[in-house]
Amino acid sequence: MPTPVIAVEKLNLRYGDFHAVRDLSFEVRPGELYALLGTNGAGKTSTLEIVEGHRTPTSGAVRVFGHSPRDRAAVRPRMGIMLQESGFSPDLTVAESVRLIGALTRRDDDAGRVLDIVGLTRKADTVVAQLSGGEKRRLDFATAVYGNPELLFLDEPTTGLDIQSRDALWEAVDRLRENGTTIVLTTHYLEEAQQRADRIGLMHRGVLHREGTVGELTRSLPSHIRFRLPAASPALPLPSAAAGDGTVVVETFTLQKDLHLLLGWAHDHAVEFEDLSAGATGLDDVFRTLDR
Repeated sequence: MPTPVIAVEKLNLRYGDFHAVRDLSFEVRPGELYALLGTNGAGKTSTLEIVEGHRTPTSGAVRVFGHSPRDRAAVRPRMGIMLQESGFSPDLTVAESVRLIGALTRRDDDAGRVLDIVGLTRKADTVVAQLSGGEKRRLDFATAVYGNPELLFLDEPTTGLDIQSRDALWEAVDRLRENGTTIVLTTHYLEEAQQRADRIGLMHRGVLHREGTVGELTRSLPSHIRFRLPAASPALPLPSAAAGDGTVVVETFTLQKDLHLLLGWAHDHAVEFEDLSAGATGLDDVFRTLDR
């Protein structure tokens, strides 16, 4: 196995009597997109602040590129960070903001190149105070990808973006990944993590509850077949339950086999399923089990 870009071992963080992160261990491998997800207050932000070098843990070990994340000279020039809010100076222009962040993080690049990536070329000489919320979010991304970092942190990257800006952001992320950039993502848009993450870590109450690929996480729960039945239908050939809206729900770990059985049964009994749907468990379903 290649040396991990990020290695977290038995990480703990306390705020007085509150234990925010408990014995947390995980690794992020070179070139992968790792999504760290969790419920509100799960400890994600505290964990990432430690990994990014902004906070000191109570105990445990964290290595980024083999160094302590507090070793800013060794680590900071190799990483880009897109926070939920970056707090740019309202009096600086867009281009000045990008160049300032580049200088502070010791990364070299062309401001025009990154502004073109995020669609802010025409706003280069506009002061930050005059940007819309979506434009400020795109500026956050521009400063994060300045210098083509080897490691990129994306904290709720698409919040406040319209669909075209979201697509453009993910296209830019895909190009970075093609060039070997490692991505750490946190998001409340679970469909983004489900579509794009190589592996996912699910946190709850400071603990890493589950970790794996989307397939590994979702296979732990059954798929669902849903439909409505006409009145006075014969008994189904499979165990089922009734949802609150009158929909019949069949849970199964053998979706294709049981769907074929149900369709054959419906044909033999001249029964027509209404609003029939069938599908594997989604990441949102896995998410709902964290409190159980």
